[in-house]
Formats: sequence, C-alpha cells, structure tokens
Amino acid sequence: MIVRSRAAGSEAEAAGQGNLIRYADDFIIGFEDEADARRVMEVLGKRLERYGLALHPEKTRLLPYRRPPAGQRSGKGPATFDFLGFTFYWARTRKGRWGMTCKTRSASLRRFIGSVYERCRRHRHLSVAVQHKALKRRIQGHFNYFDVSGNFISLLRVVEQVRRAWYKWLCRRSQRKRLTWERFADLLRDLSLPEPRITVRIGGA
Repeated sequence: MIVRSRAAGSEAEAAGQGNLIRYADDFIIGFEDEADARRVMEVLGKRLERYGLALHPEKTRLLPYRRPPAGQRSGKGPATFDFLGFTFYWARTRKGRWGMTCKTRSASLRRFIGSVYERCRRHRHLSVAVQHKALKRRIQGHFNYFDVSGNFISLLRVVEQVRRAWYKWLCRRSQRKRLTWERFADLLRDLSLPEPRITVRIGGA
C-alpha cells in the first residue's frame, strides 16, 4: 500500500484522490492524503476476512511514496516498493527533475541468474549450438518482461552474468583443452546472445 502525502493544508480540506493498481491478487492503493490511507489500512483486513481472505503480513505496509522536494539534489525518495518483480523508486531524470523509475527486484534478478547458472551446469554436455539456442531463448524471455525504461543496467547485468556462467561450465566440459576468454569471445561473435533494448517507456509518471 502506497501513500503520496499532499501538501500541508487545512484539516477541513476535502479528501484527496486515490487509485488502485491490481494484478491478480497483488495490488497497490495510492492515496493523495495520508489520513485516507490510514483509514483504509484499518478496515481493509476486516473487509477481506468476510470473503475468507487475508492480507499477507510481510507484503502489506503503509509507506510514504511522494516526489522528493525540488531542492533535493541527490539520493532517492522517502521510500521504495516492490511490485510484479520490479522495485519502484524516485530518481533524477536527465532533465534534472524527479521522476518515478524502476529496476528489476533484487530477488528476481538473483533467481533468474541462479536458474541460468544451474542450467549451464546441468546441460554442459550438450552441443554448444543447443546450449546457445536455449540460453538465447531464456534471456529474450527475461528481456520481454523486464525491458522497461530505467531498468537498462539490470538487463546489462543479466547478459554479463549469463556469459560468465556459460564460460565457466563450457570450461568444465573437458580437462584436455581449456577454453580461454579470447576463444570464448570468438564464440560469442558467431553465437551472440541477446542485447538489452528498452521497448516500454513507463517513466515520467
């Protein structure tokens, strides 16, 4: 649950706006006014109990997610949150303004890299062409979901870690002839891996 605190004003001022973003059973409720957020937080669990549902105690929280003041020149906003595999936070844009951006959630990134590492280990006996085809498909599938604006560095990290994992387990295929980085670079020129390319723009909100 996200709170965007409005500027200080009269307590008699009308309630602020709110919006709901939901995917399956995962959702965020954003409020302009903190008091509205706290009222909903108090009753939401009780309302869900009527339908045999419950809020996840570790994933449900009330936090301030407001644009940092214009005078703040460094750092990030007062809070970050995770949603659908991404971590959302405030950062300076190239024009010097504060904008909401995102990156691959650390746990999601570790899980993907770990799965690639394990695949390279388990299938190192297969032909290089077969391994390449599988890795290419897996990387592209990851990119298809995570290639959003603000996330380019995370995508570059994926490519680098996949290359390192593949190189390590290709070296373990034979004790007679070790694969050097130079020879591996030549292999990548012939059997290239996908490069990150941002196709979805979600910044500037």
